[in-house]
Amino acid sequence: MSFQLDDLDRRILNALQMDAAQTNNELAASVHASPPTCLRRVKRLIEAGVIERQVAILSPESVGKTLTAIVEITLDKQGAEHLEEFEALVAEEAEILQCYRVSQGPDFVLIVQVADMPAYHALAHRIFAGHANVRNVRSFFSVYRSKFETRIAV
Repeated sequence: MSFQLDDLDRRILNALQMDAAQTNNELAASVHASPPTCLRRVKRLIEAGVIERQVAILSPESVGKTLTAIVEITLDKQGAEHLEEFEALVAEEAEILQCYRVSQGPDFVLIVQVADMPAYHALAHRIFAGHANVRNVRSFFSVYRSKFETRIAV
């Protein structure tokens, strides 16, 4: 990335990662900048793609999604078109929160959030068992989340 962050950009990014819902005036006060400067900087960070989007992070339990699965997927064929086809398939599934292509081992690691084990089985049957190119599925189920962070150190 050719975009250079200065100290004010870093302070803004850290503050927004902690609370993206704060007003521009609150943000400006917390990073010791004027509101117009802060607004310009945030707009520039968005346009440069540094800030991809601003979201609310929900408690999975509060919306009935109590089971987290980490799933390793190995495909039979790993050509670019096969990898992209699988990525397109999982991109359409709301319960698959994250999808990573990985090296040394499985082809993909997925983070899945579902209501319960029957919901996971339905997803696994629909997506993994129903896909001809999926060779192996290995699932791990979270018993306790000791850390969850979305903030990136800048």
